[in-house]
Amino acid sequence: MFSLTWLRFTADVKQNQKRLVEQLTAVLTSSPGPPTRLLLAQCLALVYRVGDSLTSSLTVDRCNDIIRSKDDSPSFLPTRLAAVACLGVLYEQLGRLLISSFKETMANLLKAMKSAESQGRCEIMLCIERILKGLGVSAVSCHRDIYKAARTCLTDRSMAVRCAATKCLLELQREAVFLWSTELENVATLCFRAFEGSNYDVRVAISKLLGTLLASALEPRQAIAPRPGSKRNSLEEVMELLSSGFLRGGAGFLRASGDMLKGTSSVSRDVRVGITQTCVVFVSILGGAWLENHFSCLVSLLMVWVSHARATQYPADAVSCRCCVSFILRATLGTLLGEKAQIAAAKEICQLISKQKRVGNMETRVSPADVAASQHVLVCALLELGSLLQDLSSTAAPLLQDTSIGMLDTVISVLLHPSASARLAAAWCLRCVAVGMPAQGAVLLDRCAERLNALKSCPEAVAGYSAAIAALLGAVQLCPLGVSHSKGKMVMTLAEDLLRSAAQNSRISIQRTQGGWLLLSALSTLGPTVMEHHLPRLLLLWKCAFPLSVKDVENELRRGDSFTWQVTLEGRAGALCAMKSLVVHCKDLLTDDVISRLLPLLSCAVALLNQLPSLIKSYGNQIKNAATVFRLRVYEILTMLQPKRYEGNFGTVLKLLLNDLTGPEITACAVLNLLSSLCYSQDLALLGPGLHDVDQHYIEEQLHGGGSGGGTLEYDPFIIFEKQQEVPTPLPPASALTAAAVQLFGVIFPHLGIQQKAQILEQFCEFVRQLKGALQQTVQIHVAAAFCCTLKCLASSRRELGSEEVQRPALSLLLGVLEGSNPLLRCMAAEGLARLVQVLNEPNFTVSITLMSFDKLKTARDAITRTGHALALSAVYRYLSGISSPQYLSACIGVLFTLSQDSTSPEVQMWALHALSMVVDLAGPLYHSHLEASFNLVLRLLLSTPHTHVEVQQSLGRCLNALITSMGPDLQGEGAGVCAVRTSCLVGCAVMQDSQDCLVQAQAISCLQQLHMFAPRFVNLASLVPSLCINLCSSYLSLRRAVVACLRQLAQREAVEVSEHAVALVKDAHTHEQPFLLRHPGNVTIKEVGLEGALFSLLDRESDPHLCQDIQETLVHMMSSSAESNLAHWLKLCKDVLSASADSAAAAAVEMQQEEDGDRYDDSSAFHAKSESSGPFNNLRWSTRVFSMECVCRIIAQCENGDTAHFNMALAQEQRLHESADFLVLHLADLIRMAFMAATDHSDQLRLAGLQTLLVIIRKFANVPEPEFPGHVILEQYQANVGAALRPAFHVDAPPNVTAKACQVCSAWIASGVISDLRDLRRVHQLLASSIAKVQVGREVSSQLYNESTFTMETLAVLKAWAEVYITAVQGSRQRESPGSHLQQQSDEAGTAGPAGAGLLKLVQTDLATLSRLWLAALQDHALLTLPSQYSSQLPSIGGSFYTAETVEQARPHYYSVWATILHATALWLNSTGFIMVDEGPANLSRPVTPTSMGQSTSLSSVKSPEDVYTDRLHLILGISVEFLCSPHSGDQMENIDSCLQALQALLEVPWPRSKMGNDQALSVELLSVLHRLIVTRESPSIQLAVLELVRQIVCAAQEHVKEKRHSAEAEKETVPEFGEGRDTGGLVPGKSLVFGALELCLCTLLRMLPQLSPKLAGSPMGWGGHTCSLSSTDCRLVTSALAILSELPSICSPEGKRSREHSLFFHGLFWTDKMEPGVDEVTMLTSLTIFLLYASAEVTTVEPLQTCCIQTFRASLESKDPVVLSRSYQLLVSLFQGPAPVARPFILALGGCLVSQLQEVEKSRPQGPAELQAVQAAVRALEALVFAAEETHRPQLVAVLLPILISLLLDENALTSAPAASRSLHESALGDLMRIGPQHSAVFKALMASAPHMKARLEAAIKGNQESMNTKAQTTRVNSKNTPSIQLKINFL
Repeated sequence: MFSLTWLRFTADVKQNQKRLVEQLTAVLTSSPGPPTRLLLAQCLALVYRVGDSLTSSLTVDRCNDIIRSKDDSPSFLPTRLAAVACLGVLYEQLGRLLISSFKETMANLLKAMKSAESQGRCEIMLCIERILKGLGVSAVSCHRDIYKAARTCLTDRSMAVRCAATKCLLELQREAVFLWSTELENVATLCFRAFEGSNYDVRVAISKLLGTLLASALEPRQAIAPRPGSKRNSLEEVMELLSSGFLRGGAGFLRASGDMLKGTSSVSRDVRVGITQTCVVFVSILGGAWLENHFSCLVSLLMVWVSHARATQYPADAVSCRCCVSFILRATLGTLLGEKAQIAAAKEICQLISKQKRVGNMETRVSPADVAASQHVLVCALLELGSLLQDLSSTAAPLLQDTSIGMLDTVISVLLHPSASARLAAAWCLRCVAVGMPAQGAVLLDRCAERLNALKSCPEAVAGYSAAIAALLGAVQLCPLGVSHSKGKMVMTLAEDLLRSAAQNSRISIQRTQGGWLLLSALSTLGPTVMEHHLPRLLLLWKCAFPLSVKDVENELRRGDSFTWQVTLEGRAGALCAMKSLVVHCKDLLTDDVISRLLPLLSCAVALLNQLPSLIKSYGNQIKNAATVFRLRVYEILTMLQPKRYEGNFGTVLKLLLNDLTGPEITACAVLNLLSSLCYSQDLALLGPGLHDVDQHYIEEQLHGGGSGGGTLEYDPFIIFEKQQEVPTPLPPASALTAAAVQLFGVIFPHLGIQQKAQILEQFCEFVRQLKGALQQTVQIHVAAAFCCTLKCLASSRRELGSEEVQRPALSLLLGVLEGSNPLLRCMAAEGLARLVQVLNEPNFTVSITLMSFDKLKTARDAITRTGHALALSAVYRYLSGISSPQYLSACIGVLFTLSQDSTSPEVQMWALHALSMVVDLAGPLYHSHLEASFNLVLRLLLSTPHTHVEVQQSLGRCLNALITSMGPDLQGEGAGVCAVRTSCLVGCAVMQDSQDCLVQAQAISCLQQLHMFAPRFVNLASLVPSLCINLCSSYLSLRRAVVACLRQLAQREAVEVSEHAVALVKDAHTHEQPFLLRHPGNVTIKEVGLEGALFSLLDRESDPHLCQDIQETLVHMMSSSAESNLAHWLKLCKDVLSASADSAAAAAVEMQQEEDGDRYDDSSAFHAKSESSGPFNNLRWSTRVFSMECVCRIIAQCENGDTAHFNMALAQEQRLHESADFLVLHLADLIRMAFMAATDHSDQLRLAGLQTLLVIIRKFANVPEPEFPGHVILEQYQANVGAALRPAFHVDAPPNVTAKACQVCSAWIASGVISDLRDLRRVHQLLASSIAKVQVGREVSSQLYNESTFTMETLAVLKAWAEVYITAVQGSRQRESPGSHLQQQSDEAGTAGPAGAGLLKLVQTDLATLSRLWLAALQDHALLTLPSQYSSQLPSIGGSFYTAETVEQARPHYYSVWATILHATALWLNSTGFIMVDEGPANLSRPVTPTSMGQSTSLSSVKSPEDVYTDRLHLILGISVEFLCSPHSGDQMENIDSCLQALQALLEVPWPRSKMGNDQALSVELLSVLHRLIVTRESPSIQLAVLELVRQIVCAAQEHVKEKRHSAEAEKETVPEFGEGRDTGGLVPGKSLVFGALELCLCTLLRMLPQLSPKLAGSPMGWGGHTCSLSSTDCRLVTSALAILSELPSICSPEGKRSREHSLFFHGLFWTDKMEPGVDEVTMLTSLTIFLLYASAEVTTVEPLQTCCIQTFRASLESKDPVVLSRSYQLLVSLFQGPAPVARPFILALGGCLVSQLQEVEKSRPQGPAELQAVQAAVRALEALVFAAEETHRPQLVAVLLPILISLLLDENALTSAPAASRSLHESALGDLMRIGPQHSAVFKALMASAPHMKARLEAAIKGNQESMNTKAQTTRVNSKNTPSIQLKINFL
């Protein structure tokens, strides 16, 4: 295998051709496996293609001889198959070179097929396909013979052979014209027969074949020779072929005729599903343009199918046929047509509905057959119309406005149709309209309610309109804008009226009853905020629907007739459904009180269940269906409640459940629907592709739906309001009842007693044993499902199952199912065993289970037992934290290895390999010792498994995936073993990639994806990426999912390489698949737009949500990797995607508006110079275009983090001259154009995306200057375009969310300063002005269409926009008033100081009176909504100004997003008024702001004065600000914090608020504490500067207050009392003192900037002269501001306050003393203390404890070993000794002796360095200061102490010459002091010299030495002066 793989990529074969051929021929005869024979064939073809091809005929002859061989032994079969494969590839590669042997070869193959087994037939068909591909038209001589052989294989019993024959015929039809001309009918009949009993793969293959033939017949690819009487096939004829199969099947004439006589249907669902897929393929091949032109004819022909009597003979058949036709319409209209064509198709469908409408006209008499036929046509048409409208969304708005078709009228008229299915389909269609166009929801609700009131007496009207209203209410869940609460009240009234009047007219009792409860059930979907108002009335209605007690239920049985009971059961079933809906959608309302009121009603309902059999016996089958629905509703509501609440009814309920699960009247239900949720999701892979893994799941599920043929709305009308996009398909009541019984049993069983549990399980086992045949299988399914549901509930609730008497029957039940014939049951049983083991959690039980399975596998020989127990082995430890026993693992692997190699049973192999993959996952690292053997096994099986056994290959793929995951990062190793394993992985993936099965290919891609995750460098992207690109066009959803998931992972790491390899694929001429890179004809290819464009196109066509998400993520990863480096490509791609719309109506409308507005908008004409669909894409959906706009925003954000030149035109142009770089600013015109196109589209979602993009562009490019025009910005040239893009959003019909977003863009545009022309400014201003008018109209208009919260959203968006504009205008005005300021410079740069900026404030002033009222009202609303929940009772009962009481929760987020900006604007407005009452004018509000708001009370007696009004406003702003700044969640709201601070600053700039603040010291202190917290928790310098500015304003307010008091006192009294803080309290009280709070805040700021001020924050100790970190300019501003505030604080203190302030500072100093560290902190502390002692008042400094503490601090510093500290301490003592006597005296007395003793010690240890010298000199100065501080009488005594100390510091003449420099300096300093002090105190000096001769001698020697030294210096100076020039130059020229 490895050598062949190598040879496949080797070019040097010519030299060794002969040997290679011999070796390859030897391999050919050595029984190669399936993958090997394919590689062998490719290698042989390569040898002959590259080398000499003349001898190729010898190899062909050799292969023919092998095929002709008579050896039929199994050992020779691989050789024969290899020969067949070689023939196929040789002919495919060499083509006409082998034409001479073609006929012989073909005859040989066709002869061999007659006796070949399934593998041989399959291989021969594939071989013939390759031969046809290689020879082309040259093979025409054998076309008929091939056709005859393929016909036989097309109905082969082997599905693989059918697929191979289909591929052969598909290749044959390229040249064999007769297939789609003369033989078309025969081929079609043959295909119909091939559909019978087919699997999914066969249906896909045959539908592709037949669809291709039909398309060729309708539009031939080549000319056909005309024959007499022949004519070209028409669409009617082609469809007639399909109709014959759809209506009569693939049977022959005799059988079909016999079935017709018997009255039975002979068409299997396999055939109808296959024909449905064929029709989709047929239309897809013809393409969207063909469909657009022929849709009218096609839809008419399709409707014949569902209106034909043969197709609708039975209800299940009718449902099945409707599903098929609906699928055809959805798969073609939804994917092939663009939006414009879809709108045209919707018109055609509407006309079709109109034609059928006459049947529903009550005045026209029509036959029941006509009604039956029309109902199915209407259902299909209405459902497709609804899907179209929902997909088109707001793009379809013009369709509804077209009065010529009257679409809504047409749909609404069907609500009166006699058929329930048609009415429900019309209701669903209306729901789709409401989902797609939310504005229509309220209109339709009103219209239907009005018609319902008008036609109460018509049964069809009641049923139809109530269903429509319920559907419309359900649509609200999918509409973010919601619906008005008044609609809920209206529906509640309607429902009550219907229920109360139900008994008035028996003809419409049932309809009114059903309609009433349907409306109430749908009403609950509006949520608890609506339902809490209606709950009391609803409880009363429930009470009326049920008897008062259980006894009354028994009494009811004695009266009534069948009709009465039918009405009663319908009513109670509806009431129960309403309960269920309330439980699902309004859980918050289910209080204990509500539940206690519901429980008696449920008891009555359960009691009535007991009586149903007797009722049915009495009244017959007339009430049977109603009874079934009633039981279903009871089961559903009980399942949702806690079982403990209805424990008393367990007995009755269990009896009924057992009867429903095992009774004689049970019916087989849809097994897949029932059991899928109870199986392990990965085990379902054993059953083939899941329903949700295929594109055709909508019709494929019919084949798994039992006898029901699928679900439909009429089975359960109450599902019409559930939250889902696609039309719901509920099962028939009987099937739904079984599923509900299973669920309820699972809920109740865990709460039963042990005996009861054992008894029930024993009964289950006994039932299964006694029954036989189909009934036994049905019962087994039901009881097993019920018990597995029980185990699932037990596991989730962690409850116990019970003792051994329960375990025994439980195990018996599961084992019986595990060995059943149904594979789905076996999967469920394995999951049940896993849950059982989990619930019991007993090791002994677990071991016994495994041993039993081992024993079974050893002895059993049947496939069913072996598969079930193999799966059980892998499942037992699933929920026990995996496999932890090596012994169990080894035994399990041994058994599974053996089973997986059982080639006699592919089913056993498949299950065993799947189980092995599960074991690998569960074992984790424990499995590593078995990895090598497992890899070898998987590879060996991959090489030997036939292609016909694709299910085994799929399991092998899952197993290989699990093994790769288990090995993980170890795959990167370089050891020999790891390399071998890695090679095995790659070869295994290559084998699976070459498989014919798409699911196996998907497994291969998943394995390579895993391998790339763990060992990326070993995955060859050059081969992987092309295969991924080719498979993007796969018709298998699973393969496309795998491809895109792999691309997503590759794009995360190597996006650029992936794109390059994709482009290289297109350039490779040998790639045959390149024209088919995408599934749908007409799509772009990678060659045109690269892989990225192909992904965009695929995204537009896909409907699978998971796949679409993966595509989007792939594109995002590719964009993040390459967008900046390949900017032009990505922007062009997004532009092309956005332009791919056939609808240019919106753009044209805008263009017309621009022309009307004059020449100002000429610049935007370039936007319409080209057709919007001129790019490579065609008719993309709006959702794809929305994603393209999101991509544009991502690109802008990505560039923001890149080169600065992206947003600098001059720099970008300069860099582009020097390098081939690309920058975003160079594409600004394209960005604006894209935003404009999106913002003016019909689609609301696209308009939002366009406006968001425009907003991003404005914010990013507003300040980019235009290099060619200095003083201007680059966006100025696009003013007209931005205005044109914004205008449609302010139209009166624009949705609120669009208008809100447009307001945001408007404010950003005006605030950006780009607008330089006053006329442009006025235009944008007019748009905002119109929004004010829209707001002033009020909620009453808006509420008609949307929820009241949308009015809140829109109003607040408008107010925020105006607030931002006003803030910008005021700031611009202030900047102009203060030229030269920093802000002025910024405004000059931004352009806001231009003429437009000057006129902006004037424009705003005109609406300011109204705006101010609205702003204040919004702020009051916000203040109320931020109250804690315990104060909710204080909220106004009718709501606020802009919200209603019902929408409180929805309104809060809207207020939270705008309040800060509005607060800032309001503060600026109040600042501008100066808090002087002016006539603000009428606010034109639609209602009073609020009764208590802003002093505008409605009560004349309580009208407030202007002072009170403004006080309220001040407190409102202060309260909102303080509440927010205190909030712990305000951390991420820096913009809001800044707005709050600026608002407060604006307030305090005005005298009146400052006076209020000054008068209310508690308010000031509270605000200071909030600001203190803010400055501590926020690092932003701008925030800190704003805080300090606000503190300065607060202090200023206090100063003004103090000055005012003093001024008032001066006027009244001669003696002026001292005012200020501290006068009343005797000092500063923390928490109540403004000065103390300001001190704390300023100190905090200083410490943050200068941490060396604090011992705690200083970090490492350093000396006084140590290095400190430099402060930035911002830091300096902060320090300056803090110091400025500190300097102002004394002015607001009384004398007591000043003392208290000094005390405070002093205590701060003492605190530092306790925490003092050596170094600069100690010096700082001493300095602070000294300053405090010298300048504080004596009353403070002389306090005994404080004084003692200070003296101790200085004494401790004098004992320091640090000379720097000593020096500074002595210096400070000098200041203290020279200070005031009260301060100096205690320090002199306490420290004088210490000072003297230290100086006396200097003689013994003289200073050695400059620091020590400085300390001694400072000590001398201190002692000198002490001497002179003494009184005159005591001074001589102190001088007598000083002089000896100075003399002791002198050195004798011998020591002087050798002493250190510091010692000599001390000597000179001491001598100078002596000569200075001695003469001043001559008497003392003389007495000392006389009494101490040694001192005298020392002093004289020092004076003499000093004199000699001076003489020597003088001589040196004289010598130097002689040598000095007499004239000196002033400039040194050197």
